[in-house]
Amino acid sequence: MKKNFTLFFFLSLTFFLSQKIELKKVTDSSQTFTGQIGGAPITLQLSYTGVVDCDQYQHYVDGWYYYDKYKKKIPLTGIYDYYGHLSLYNFGTKQKQNSKLLKEQITSLQKVEKTDEIAQKLLPKESIIFDQSTLKNNPIPGHFYFRKKVQPATLFTGNAMIYRLNNYLYLPNNKKINTYDFINKAGGNELLSYSSGENGNRVLLYFEQTSNFNACGQCGASDGEKGYRVLYFTKDWNYKNYEEFLIESCWENIYDVTKTKSKDKQIIQYKIGKSETTPAHTLTVDVKNASVIKSK
Repeated sequence: MKKNFTLFFFLSLTFFLSQKIELKKVTDSSQTFTGQIGGAPITLQLSYTGVVDCDQYQHYVDGWYYYDKYKKKIPLTGIYDYYGHLSLYNFGTKQKQNSKLLKEQITSLQKVEKTDEIAQKLLPKESIIFDQSTLKNNPIPGHFYFRKKVQPATLFTGNAMIYRLNNYLYLPNNKKINTYDFINKAGGNELLSYSSGENGNRVLLYFEQTSNFNACGQCGASDGEKGYRVLYFTKDWNYKNYEEFLIESCWENIYDVTKTKSKDKQIIQYKIGKSETTPAHTLTVDVKNASVIKSK
């Protein structure tokens, strides 16, 4: 699967033997997939064109597909809904006109749920519906509708999300991981430091991220989630696991926080008051040693 990148920047830390650790942030606004319709190989390219209402997981898409044998692009428009439900339509000679009408009518969660019903009233020439009912679906199954014929369709991916906030961490030994895949899809990480020891390697990240991609939902209008993450690796830089430490959170109601720093700014201490979900505690962030200690 190919990706088009629309935003990028990176922070790097250079250490012994001229090796580097880099954090590179890349926002995808389009994706190119491969798949099949009725057993024939296809290529599908879709671009994010805006949020339906106030939920980042529901957005408009435009693009095209072609049969790999002929490579003649057929325009598509439609809706991406959550983790893989794609409703795509070709309106023939009225593609531009009816694409606009479709988007004008789908403006809320309730309307998204009726996407196909609304689209069919605009008489699409072709429809392609992919439905990833579970995140474990790979490939993603679907159906292709042309006139009164229905054929099976398949998307060769386990993730059909178009808009993605990738945070790539480049590691020694030519290794790379993406926090989008193993932490969450919200991005917002910043690389602070790394440390190596007998038990392996650590990377310290600071993060600020949205509390809820649905701006109309609970915590959607908050200042977001803030804190630190310590990522653990083997000596050969194979990823093991991570720990997360919140210093501000709408979901956990963490706001009563007192922050102090050492003179060299390498030790940062947060005294966090009791909330509805967590007891009072202290976080001690050791930037130089890439560690965070939680104590009472």
